[in-house]
Amino acid sequence: MQKFRLIKLLFIYAIFAILPFSVQSQSIKLSKVVGKLGSPWAMTFINKFEVLITEKAGNIILFNLVSGSQQNIAHNLSILEDGQGGLLDILYENGKVFVSYSENRGSGKSSTSIASSLFGDNSLNFKNIFRAEPPINSGYHFGSRLVIKGDHLYASSGERGGGMIAQDPTKHPGSIIRIRLDGGIPRDNPHFQGLKNWRPEIYQIGVRNPQGMALSPFDGEVYMSNHGARGGDWFGRVVKSGNYGWKILGWGGMNYWGTQIGPKWKPGFTKAIRYWVPSIAVSSITIYDGKEFAEWRGQALITSLKDESLRRLKFKNNTFIEEKVIFKGDIGRIRDIETDKITGKPFLLTDGGEIWRLEKRASIVK
Repeated sequence: MQKFRLIKLLFIYAIFAILPFSVQSQSIKLSKVVGKLGSPWAMTFINKFEVLITEKAGNIILFNLVSGSQQNIAHNLSILEDGQGGLLDILYENGKVFVSYSENRGSGKSSTSIASSLFGDNSLNFKNIFRAEPPINSGYHFGSRLVIKGDHLYASSGERGGGMIAQDPTKHPGSIIRIRLDGGIPRDNPHFQGLKNWRPEIYQIGVRNPQGMALSPFDGEVYMSNHGARGGDWFGRVVKSGNYGWKILGWGGMNYWGTQIGPKWKPGFTKAIRYWVPSIAVSSITIYDGKEFAEWRGQALITSLKDESLRRLKFKNNTFIEEKVIFKGDIGRIRDIETDKITGKPFLLTDGGEIWRLEKRASIVK
């Protein structure tokens, strides 16, 4: 009898060991809110029930999370959808809408540009407040996330596949941008603090393809994620006048054709908090501050594309402490994560055209 009970226990353990993490965990539930979006890239809450969603091809959709209704909003952006480029991030703040996009600059060239408009549920009349210079003929590495901190807008501008352009502060690609909400330039940016060779809008250099950025309500710092090459993804802090080292540093990754890039890190460069080798294709991030998962407050929620995972990263004083995989492989490639400020429930946007809600429950609902 005792032998039989031991075999039974081992069998049960083996079954649970092979189940997905999210099914093993009795604390979360994933619920699909909507499907059938076309290559969505970002979303932003405008109130308790409604979000704005961008589709890479250029659509801006007003979606009601309760009724499921969708409405396309007309706009005047000149978008060049090319490779990874198109209509990218969207951010609603105090009656205004900010977007980042690959702007059609003519002759096949484009730039990571930022525009703003007063919010209207029928149409949006955007005006550019930033254009990355120079425009480049490439469909690679646009970034691009937006964060508002006070009266400043932070934005990530990818290096467009240009490698060492990220080390040239006379050019915008491969840098973190900091401007005022109206497009004006803060007088305490590095250009005005002794780095005259830096473009006035540049706050930090040396990044490759930073697709995540978030403001922490706990320490007031802006954090970001960067998509490396063949390995070398990272999560780190935005640092004034800092240099993350691309393409001098490889952050542990290699070129796609197998050759070495450079060391993971060396003195003189900004050091990331967490590196991933091999690459998980890190995308969007948020610093969680909600009541649904109160035990996660102050931790980073990290989404990924290739790895199809959501990770919870604990850190303090710019030092990595631990990382937990919340789920992996359940909803596909995750492009964006936003938290409902009222309920504290995270919402996840996937490349497959779906929105999922994460909450405290026992199983996945599909």
